[in-house]
Amino acid sequence: MAELSTQSKSWRTPLTLLVLMSIAMPVAFNAWLALLNNFVVERAAFTGVEIGILQSLREVPGFMAFTTVFVLLILKEQTFAVLALALMGLGVALTGLFPFAYGLYFTTLLMSVGFHYFEAVKQSLSLQWLDPAEAPRVLGRLIAVGSVTSLVVYAALWLLLQVLEIDYIWLFVLAGVVCMGLAVFMQVGFPHFPSKAQQHKHLVLRKRYWLYYALTFFSGARRQIFMVFAAFLMVEKFGYTAAEVTLLFLINYAFNWLFAERIGRLISRIGERLALTIEYVGLILVFTGYAFVENAYLAAGLYVVDHMFFALAIAITTYFQKIADPADLASSAGVSFTINHIAAVVVPAVLGLVWIYSPMVVFLIGTGFAVSSLLLSQNIPARPAPGNETLVGKVASAQGL
Repeated sequence: MAELSTQSKSWRTPLTLLVLMSIAMPVAFNAWLALLNNFVVERAAFTGVEIGILQSLREVPGFMAFTTVFVLLILKEQTFAVLALALMGLGVALTGLFPFAYGLYFTTLLMSVGFHYFEAVKQSLSLQWLDPAEAPRVLGRLIAVGSVTSLVVYAALWLLLQVLEIDYIWLFVLAGVVCMGLAVFMQVGFPHFPSKAQQHKHLVLRKRYWLYYALTFFSGARRQIFMVFAAFLMVEKFGYTAAEVTLLFLINYAFNWLFAERIGRLISRIGERLALTIEYVGLILVFTGYAFVENAYLAAGLYVVDHMFFALAIAITTYFQKIADPADLASSAGVSFTINHIAAVVVPAVLGLVWIYSPMVVFLIGTGFAVSSLLLSQNIPARPAPGNETLVGKVASAQGL
């Protein structure tokens, strides 16, 4: 942290850039997320089938995130991150203008290409610029910054929807334009910051990272249950309005604002294995609760608790930072996003069909994902490092694959 702050005596530091990125992304994405379910139901008459298709299409660019390494042959990572952020803003701005299935599929893909490339490159830049000893705390702080931004976004949405009754179209446009404007500012207002290690410009897929890949895979599957079906449950089954969904998000991000940095410190103290154990045990209870809940207020409580566990997922990233070759970070970020989205591409579409017959089964499948993650997390050693990636199943030395 001290190293980052001393790289420049001005405010134009890598940490400041990461903070601005952590502000710009939720302005666009969380506005899109909060408005989407009500918009597609009210304006496009979506059912579980269409929302499942849309969400699967949204994850296709994440599945293709491994191509990040090829783009980096042409663009510097920092420039690529900013351009991807601008593209995401454009997709969000256009969303309200296409209130029909194929139009929404197109704008969702556009937004998602920018979002997933941005997230992959931002993760890589964060791991390159942050010291491993302080990475959990600083990553927690960045989550807190994003949460404060989200609080402002959701409060503004609630005011614009409930009080001023602004149409969805203008809310999408506003969020997208703000994101694009911040991207332009980041491009012209900051110098290029070098990484600590020269990054590989080819795909990196190493056997000794297998546990990280497995945890990432199930993390992608679990996230879809929350992102797609838990949110859809609030609208379809319990009749939550867009303003009420926004209030739920306000509660979620208020928690992250207050506790994300502390959770980062906690991970530094207790280690990745225990942190992930706490997360997955909690998720087993939450997903099982979703399956049987019949009360709208209890469902909202489960939704808030579910979101609370997201900050603990920092532990997967910091586990990888500890075991990885520093030159692998850029390439591995794209590969890990692809692995994360193997499940994410399939889960929404398949479970969207299951949803028609039984929402309960969808959430019990989520319980199964959480159980699998819990078992895998027990293989993380107390002190992860190159050559000490797992407790059992070591497949290669630190110098090899």
